[in-house]
Amino acid sequence: MIGSVDTYLETDRLYLRCFTADDADLLIELDSDPAVMRYLTGGKPTPPQDVRERILPAILAGSEKWDYRLGLFAAHEKDGEAFIGWFILRPKAEGPLDEVELGYRLRQAAWGKGYATEGSQALLRKAFTELGVRLVWAETMFVNSGSRNVMEKLGLAHVATFFPELEPIEGSEHGEVRYELTAEQWSRR
Repeated sequence: MIGSVDTYLETDRLYLRCFTADDADLLIELDSDPAVMRYLTGGKPTPPQDVRERILPAILAGSEKWDYRLGLFAAHEKDGEAFIGWFILRPKAEGPLDEVELGYRLRQAAWGKGYATEGSQALLRKAFTELGVRLVWAETMFVNSGSRNVMEKLGLAHVATFFPELEPIEGSEHGEVRYELTAEQWSRR
């Protein structure tokens, strides 16, 4: 699969590809880990039926809607091809195509290896040099210091803290944070 037409993007250690209808089990396994879901659902796993009937079809529809240039991308290690999680580079549902969200969700086995930074750097480069993106933004819980560190390493700046009305989970009393990076800021780095 490496280097095939299915590959969206490659880095030194990773390749990213579009999800397919056959990838439900990968997403179910990822979203069943309480540590992975800690800052999203308080550790509650995503029900497999939701992945199969709602989440994966939405991922596939988004990829098609954005001509496979933006969306959610499965990430694999080049060495051994293990699935490590996903990266996202996409606009809000009805938002402008030049303002996109950057994000990642990785298996615990992939934590601490620099994969979030490596994959995100490659996506930023693609966004600003090939896709005509003007603004990249990312959000996480204030208490998610690991994700915030990655955003800061990438050059994104903290621009807002907010308190959405969601089911409270540990740490939600500190709010959510938004980081941003413009094409102009990226080009000056």
